[in-house]
Amino acid sequence: MHPQVTDYINTSEKHKETLEALRQLLHDTVPGVTEEFKWSRPVFRTEKDFAYFKTAKAYVTLGFFQFEKLNDPNGLLEGTGKDMRHIKIKNVQEIDRELLRDWFEAAAV
Repeated sequence: MHPQVTDYINTSEKHKETLEALRQLLHDTVPGVTEEFKWSRPVFRTEKDFAYFKTAKAYVTLGFFQFEKLNDPNGLLEGTGKDMRHIKIKNVQEIDRELLRDWFEAAAV
C-alpha cells in the first residue's frame, strides 16, 4: 500500500469509507496490483495503469484506462476521452462489487 494513497484516503472525510472499500476490492480482485500516486490521485496498475480514483464534492470518480476492455451493457461508464471512462459513486452502498470485480479483472490485463 502506497503511503500517499493512504493519506489521500484518510484526508477525505466524506468519502473515506467508499475509497477504502474500492481500494480493498482492487487488492482483493487483482493479483499483484500496485499503487502509485500520480496526477494528484491514486492510480492502480499491474504492468500498466488500469484504474484510478479521485474525490469530488458529491462523489468519488472511479476511472478506467483502456475502457474498451470493459463489458458495460447498461451504459454506466461516462466520459468522452479517447481511452478513458469513469463512473461516479456517491457512497459505499452504491458500489456494485460484482460488476467492479469483472471490470478490474478485465482492465488489469
